Amino acid sequence: MNFLINTNKSSEIRTDCLILPVFEDAILRGASKTINSQNNNLIKDFQSNGDISGKLGQTRILPINKQSYKRIVLVGCGKFDEYSENNYKKAITSALKKLSFTSHKNATNLLASDHLIGKNDELYYRTSRIMVESWYEITYQYTATNSKKEKKYSLSKLYFGTNGNKRSSSMSKGLKHGESIGSAIQKVKYLGDLPANICTPSFLVKETRKIANKNKSISLKVLNESDMKKLKMGSLLSVTAGASEPAKLIVAEYKGSKSKSKPIVIVGKGITFDTGGVSLKPSNAMDEMKYDMCGAATTIGLLQMVSDLKLPINMVFIVPACENVVSSTATKPGDIVTAMSGTTIEVLNTDAEGRLILADALTYAQKFKPELIIDMATLTGACVVALGKHISGLMTNSDSLAKELTLAGELSKDPTWRLPLNEDYTKQIKSNFADVANISTNGVGAGTITAGCFLQKFVGDYDWAHIDIAGVAWLEGSNKGATGRPVAMVSEFLINRALN
Repeated sequence: MNFLINTNKSSEIRTDCLILPVFEDAILRGASKTINSQNNNLIKDFQSNGDISGKLGQTRILPINKQSYKRIVLVGCGKFDEYSENNYKKAITSALKKLSFTSHKNATNLLASDHLIGKNDELYYRTSRIMVESWYEITYQYTATNSKKEKKYSLSKLYFGTNGNKRSSSMSKGLKHGESIGSAIQKVKYLGDLPANICTPSFLVKETRKIANKNKSISLKVLNESDMKKLKMGSLLSVTAGASEPAKLIVAEYKGSKSKSKPIVIVGKGITFDTGGVSLKPSNAMDEMKYDMCGAATTIGLLQMVSDLKLPINMVFIVPACENVVSSTATKPGDIVTAMSGTTIEVLNTDAEGRLILADALTYAQKFKPELIIDMATLTGACVVALGKHISGLMTNSDSLAKELTLAGELSKDPTWRLPLNEDYTKQIKSNFADVANISTNGVGAGTITAGCFLQKFVGDYDWAHIDIAGVAWLEGSNKGATGRPVAMVSEFLINRALN
């Protein structure tokens, strides 16, 4: 797919399809008004006969004769005074879904023209980026392990139309960023949806290497279990102790800045399958534990995004990857292990394993003397209870970092919500026999927060944020599948850091 800009007036655009907005008040504005007049009130007739009411997401395709455009796609955009980026996204998504089932080869989107949402560089950037990301969202297909043939789409050119207004550099930037972020999200969905017998730690290494081999700014280092033993990563190794599949610690350094600026480190939990270990999970929906590596998938997707955009920033991407399975060599509840930092951990629940692999990865991250550290993990079922499937959980030791990430979530429509970290919660993970326990020893409440308190013990004095994506990383039921979150939010954060 090619994403382009068309600055011609709506009546002069040569295209297979014009995508035009209609609102519930039935008043035609801008391009819609012009095209209606040019075609003998065709749109008005459609409205008068009740063929389209303007309800958000409605779509109708109308054939056109003797014009430079062959079809118009009318899209319901809801109430005019409520038209926003959110409603624009729903409208353009509906239009593109409709077009994806046709044989049209190109289309021009006029849903954001005529200043319907507003006129400034930020809005041009947002609306062009949303258009591209929406295309990637609706065209993701999983065909890796089934007999389905990948659907080929006829649409090969999608224009962001301005209806005669000048081209803006912010539009071009929006298209470019949307393509890189959309592609990264598809990558994360693909990795998440693969079964655990294919998407192993070694497979994640191969996928990361594919990205690294395409960009000279990336250097890749992969630590095996013998390397981890030398580094005394007893916390990570305790999780993989029962697995025959070898664990890996993937470390990709991206040097996009010529300066010696401190890197931002991204860490992603990579449990490629989680049985819970000896603390065995219920069998119901255990298949979904292939998604326990979505933090790792997101980290790899972000590496691809940063690399594609050649962001002028230094970064390190770290993925601790292993399986958590049951065997005679598996770690047992009550075992005490020593992390790379020297901290001893009482493993009271082997199903609280993500924090154990992250502990050593976060300690390892400090060797790069980073500007800050962000980790992402499908860490706790308690986060699903607290925030459901809509919002990810955020914990951090930095108020300024919290504000940046929260704003990034708002702008990218990939929201997060900050949860507290304080000494009262830290007291819940005290152990009688080790420096810390891996779950609360004082009641079952605040499971998400106590997990954050555990991780905080392994970040030293660095600014750090933990994003719990257990609720948002995948969908259940008939729509089961990875979502690609929080790629959009963290991408927004990194782009703002790099370019502003």
